[in-house]
Amino acid sequence: MIDRRELLATAANLGLLPNVVEKDYVLGWLLAGIFGQPALAGNWVFKGGTCLKKCYFETYRFSEDLDFTLTDSSHLDIDFLTATFRQVSASVYQQTGIEFPPDKIHFEVFQNRRGQMAAQGRISYRGPIAPSTSELPRIKLDLTTDEVLVLPPVFRPVSHPYTDAPDEAITARCYSYEEVFAEKLRALAERARPRDLYDVVNLFRHDEFHPAAPVIHDTLAKKCAFKGIPFPTLTTLSPLRDELVTDWAAMLTHQLPSLPPVEAFWSELPALFAWIEDARRPPIPAAIPLAVGDIVIRPPAGTLSIPGMASTAPIEVIRFAASNRLCVELDYIDEQGRRSERTIEPYSLRRTQAGDIILHAVRADNQLHRSYRIDRIRGAQATQRTFTPRYAVELTPTGPISVPPATYGPRITSPTGYTSASRRTGPTYVYECTLCGKRFHRSTRDSALRPHKDKTGWPCSGRHGIWVDTR
Repeated sequence: MIDRRELLATAANLGLLPNVVEKDYVLGWLLAGIFGQPALAGNWVFKGGTCLKKCYFETYRFSEDLDFTLTDSSHLDIDFLTATFRQVSASVYQQTGIEFPPDKIHFEVFQNRRGQMAAQGRISYRGPIAPSTSELPRIKLDLTTDEVLVLPPVFRPVSHPYTDAPDEAITARCYSYEEVFAEKLRALAERARPRDLYDVVNLFRHDEFHPAAPVIHDTLAKKCAFKGIPFPTLTTLSPLRDELVTDWAAMLTHQLPSLPPVEAFWSELPALFAWIEDARRPPIPAAIPLAVGDIVIRPPAGTLSIPGMASTAPIEVIRFAASNRLCVELDYIDEQGRRSERTIEPYSLRRTQAGDIILHAVRADNQLHRSYRIDRIRGAQATQRTFTPRYAVELTPTGPISVPPATYGPRITSPTGYTSASRRTGPTYVYECTLCGKRFHRSTRDSALRPHKDKTGWPCSGRHGIWVDTR
């Protein structure tokens, strides 16, 4: 188990409450325990917002619950669930020291509003932060069997950016990216929760997935038909706007370093539905041109280390703002030693041939491109002023992203009647070890590095890589 100091430092850098980061830490190990149980690994499929956060890309919305679709309904049994999770808790405790007291593992099996059996679990834990009261923090599990799996589940590495990450990557059986996106859209139409709006817009902003629109559309149509609800459109969602606006702050404030305005997300729905319904891909702005020898760096949130900087908190504030299309109030010292503040649109973090790390941005007052040395930034604060990107935003935090193919081939019908798409091509991603500089070529965005040796042949302890943009 990591110590309290590491957790507090991570929370400070990310601008989040320590208990939120602690839960994210514990969730990673609980997923390791769940998918380490043979009875669960082949019959439970991970889904929902936490699946997005832990298995597809780093997002600053820290989720709290674990949602699963069960393909074996016999698992909806209190005795089975309690006994199995006591085994899970014992396994995790042995590996990490995280405690899940056996007497605080509780499950309830019930009939859901659709008339089908489901279960909820409450699992208390004792992590790196000693609780100030006798009430331990808890993780909630939602288990259902009445969900249609349109696409085959996939195995995904679980993001666990902490120093006690196991040598063998934590892996979970998950909904595919297309299915997670379709499920989020279906959920937004059914329950009008702010977190669903936040997630679908963040998914949409990852333009590398835009070729997947036909598959997402077909998957969403099948899910809606199974639930007996109409296919969601901008028109059908419009009556939900007031409810989303009212609940926005109450449901999201504790999950984000700073709350972006709801209108910045609602206003993207017309383009999102044009993409889903007609496969009309929105225009993608070009990136700020690379200088000779420059590389773009996009490490997972909270893992960037900058020599000479005691804390990378200002960088995480800037990256959060970029992800949420918010301008930043920058406290900066120029070459003459003069300290000033300026409002910027943040776009890209790059390492120059000379080794400096530079933030590329646009001044909000005159719309001119500017660059700032990271070691001269003294502070940063996200504002409520939004911006429409004029360049590609290359600051969004990334994790182990699985990118759909650039083009989709002929539709293939499986024996179950579901359709999928055959892959023709795919990008290659280059990751550079943050310690020794060795490069790894990947077909997916996965920053976790296998054990390796540095360029001199000595073992390197680097566990994470920086995505290198080799345009």
